[in-house]
Amino acid sequence: MTGAEASGDLLVLVAAIVGLGVVSQLLAERFRVPSVLFLIVAGIAIGPEGLGVLTVESFGGSSGLSTIVGLSVAIIVFEGAFHLKVEKIKEAPAAVLRLTTAGAAIALLGTAGAVRVFLGADWDIALLIGALLVATGPTVVTPILKVVPVRDRVAATLETEGIVNDVTAAILAIVLFKAMTVRELTADVYLQLFAERLGTGLLVGVLVAAVVWSVLQYVDISPDDAPRNARLLTLAGAIVAFGTADYVFAEAGVAAAATAGLILGNANLPYEEEIEAFKGDVTLLVLSFVFITLAALLEFDQLFALGLTGLAVVAVIMLVLRPLLVFLSTRGDRFTFRERLFMSAVGPRGIIPASVATLFAIRLQTPAAPTNEAGADLLVGTVFLVIFVTVVLEGGFARQIAERLDVIPMRVLIVGGGRVGRSLAERLEARGENVVIIEEDRAVLEDLRNEGFTARDGDGTDVEVLRGAGAENARTVVAATGDDDANLLVAQLAKSNFDVEKVIARANEPSNAAAFKELGVETISAAESTAWAIDNEIERPALSNWMSELGRSGDVQEIEVTDSALAGERIADVGSELPNGVLIALVSRNGTSEVPTPDVELQRGDHVTLIGRTEAVDEAIERCGKPV
Repeated sequence: MTGAEASGDLLVLVAAIVGLGVVSQLLAERFRVPSVLFLIVAGIAIGPEGLGVLTVESFGGSSGLSTIVGLSVAIIVFEGAFHLKVEKIKEAPAAVLRLTTAGAAIALLGTAGAVRVFLGADWDIALLIGALLVATGPTVVTPILKVVPVRDRVAATLETEGIVNDVTAAILAIVLFKAMTVRELTADVYLQLFAERLGTGLLVGVLVAAVVWSVLQYVDISPDDAPRNARLLTLAGAIVAFGTADYVFAEAGVAAAATAGLILGNANLPYEEEIEAFKGDVTLLVLSFVFITLAALLEFDQLFALGLTGLAVVAVIMLVLRPLLVFLSTRGDRFTFRERLFMSAVGPRGIIPASVATLFAIRLQTPAAPTNEAGADLLVGTVFLVIFVTVVLEGGFARQIAERLDVIPMRVLIVGGGRVGRSLAERLEARGENVVIIEEDRAVLEDLRNEGFTARDGDGTDVEVLRGAGAENARTVVAATGDDDANLLVAQLAKSNFDVEKVIARANEPSNAAAFKELGVETISAAESTAWAIDNEIERPALSNWMSELGRSGDVQEIEVTDSALAGERIADVGSELPNGVLIALVSRNGTSEVPTPDVELQRGDHVTLIGRTEAVDEAIERCGKPV
């Protein structure tokens, strides 16, 4: 074959890979599952196990493929680090710190132990696999959260864990890989390798980020098309950081790319939105290219050779290690037991493990590598088996798992994080509601976040702030500030701009309550509510004390009779079917409410108020219908 023919074949092959990658991304968006699944299928289809048009030799042998995959990994890591915003970390609960430290350590050591025990791998390969499989990654977690709208606290924890572990797992795996290629492994050697790679990566990353930031801030980079030049400069910075550090010390480039991305992502760059959009598109192409190209190394024999012992490793990772690290990391935080189960069931592996494992496998198969080919096969086979099983099961069935565990609540927005807003948020969260507080006072905002609330910075009278906090998906908006004018405006915006089902405003001045109601806003008068509470304490102390425990030991919920089996049933018949500890307190029909007699027959559109123990009320709702 002539050079021109080889070049033409490679061009067609690259075009086919890019085309399949884009189609995979579109299918992933259509079916709302991680794109990794479609990319793997596409890669297998054109790889040695499929049509056989893509092999290692397609890119000039292992050396050429190693360089391509190495650069791709650098861009992927840079992109992940660029999105690791300090503000995002502050919004996430304290559980994130434990997940990315102690949790990561449990995942690494536990996975390495399972690989060692079940697959008989040497400790160096076992630890390398363990390091790679620490990463969950935003590219596989984020698509899941798009179709499973869990509470913001849960989503922030899973996304931040994925972003942080993506970067740290790559760096840790790079250091371990370099250490395993050194024949004399001592503590001094490990420390030296770690210091050299990480130190070089940090230094080069900081220098490159400083240069890119300085140019964007102080140099006129073509006024005619500054956004484009800013995008290209940032992308070049990622590649230069990787190449320079890797030239100084092999395997130090990933740390440099991560450092540069982290600094630039938090440096308030000009044209930051354009840069993020551009990098996102480039990264999607790179991800597609890497995953499909991985088929050049992935062979079914590698997966089948693992047998039942390979599935045992997957089972340990999914069913033992993941729940263990989640439950240990989320102790003491505001997560319900069911949310912890859901987080335990959502830990799919994806981009970083696959791409870095392939890079290592290529280098392990070179003649100069001191490790035999069996180590490379075990590395690729184990990593891809875990990726495939976790993406299919945890990604494909995430929605069903969430629905089964009932962790998809409707969102409640509270504008104002003062004493009233905070107290209301605490009570609602105790019932499992997805509460987001909007607060513009930075000191109050920090206190709210320190106490574990999901709080957003901004003025609640701003439409964009409301939209950013999720008003479009909110079931309830509560205006609870100390300013009646602001509360009225928030209520009107929620109704007119977002068509929120229930909008409630706090009236601080009793004289404003009537005006609010005339404008169609459900209003709670602070003075009347206080008087009502005091009256209850005087005349009905037992009821008052019980009401203060709502959402904890007792609960009151209202359900609507639609097409369920309740329509046409008598109260006596319905009551006998409810769990012990639940009573039907009220039936509301045509604007009037009354305590029903046993012979009252329920009709479509009736609202039934249930009162009783929290667990019993929840069980009754599951039988009868959703709360209003």
